[in-house]
Amino acid sequence: MTKVFIDGSAGTTGLRIHQRLAQRQDITLLTLPEELRKNDVARQAALNECDIAFLCLPDAAAKQAVALVTSPDTVIIDASTAHRTAPGWAYGFPELGDGFAQAVKIGKRIAVPGCHASGFIALVQPLVSSGLLAKNALLTCHSVTGYSGGGKAMIAQYEDPSRSPLLDAPRQYGLGQQHKHLPEMRAITGLEAPPIFCPIVADFYSSMAVTVPLFVSQLKGSMEDVRQLYRSLYTGPVVHWKEICGEEGFFSAAALSGLDGMEISVAGNGDRILLTAQYDNLGKGASGAAVECMNLVLSLAPETGLSL
Repeated sequence: MTKVFIDGSAGTTGLRIHQRLAQRQDITLLTLPEELRKNDVARQAALNECDIAFLCLPDAAAKQAVALVTSPDTVIIDASTAHRTAPGWAYGFPELGDGFAQAVKIGKRIAVPGCHASGFIALVQPLVSSGLLAKNALLTCHSVTGYSGGGKAMIAQYEDPSRSPLLDAPRQYGLGQQHKHLPEMRAITGLEAPPIFCPIVADFYSSMAVTVPLFVSQLKGSMEDVRQLYRSLYTGPVVHWKEICGEEGFFSAAALSGLDGMEISVAGNGDRILLTAQYDNLGKGASGAAVECMNLVLSLAPETGLSL
């Protein structure tokens, strides 16, 4: 029986991971009483007793948790931003190719991709690695997410009956182009420069839609070449190609709410195309991706225990 500890189990990501694991017969969840949840001595004991530790913590706390681990056998799966571009950490998006998948399978330190970054990287990294898109391409990324992506504070803000009317409409943020996902969006794709990034939070709980617009002239190929690349790479079960983008001419950010998969599509025409990804910010954008990585570490099917 695999022993699992979730450090930060009270947050949105930790709670979703707990939901996915609670009914599994191959997992024993180690838990701390509420009064010891932030006690370093108790946390250290649990982190070193478990086989797999999920870190669902702010960046500084995640780094501190890693420092508490002395057991050579503990696999750490970190859902924070702290280690996504750090040397020695596997990047937890196995669908990008055998190298990524193998690094997760044998890794002792695994970084879960950021929610916005997941869609952008799924769309762009294959194009750069295949040579269809130059490394010096200057890109833009639009990403619409539900408010659960902002954690407990933003959830409380949006669900407050006396909230500001400004929350009734979508709100763009990260206006200074310093969003914390930008380093991994550049590093993992192989781009020389990060994209102009336009994240938008809207009045729904979870799920998201990422769009990367391109002129066909930016490609060393055609729109059909991009489609064929995605068809061959994203064969499921977690990430899969979807032939028709959106639903009846609309591309909804809420399409995969509550689920752990990701749908990749391409739309547009012979001059301008849209690369699109639909998924849940708490699913493939966080908790679902974390559980998928654990499954690979345990030599299980990646979709084990996920909702697809």
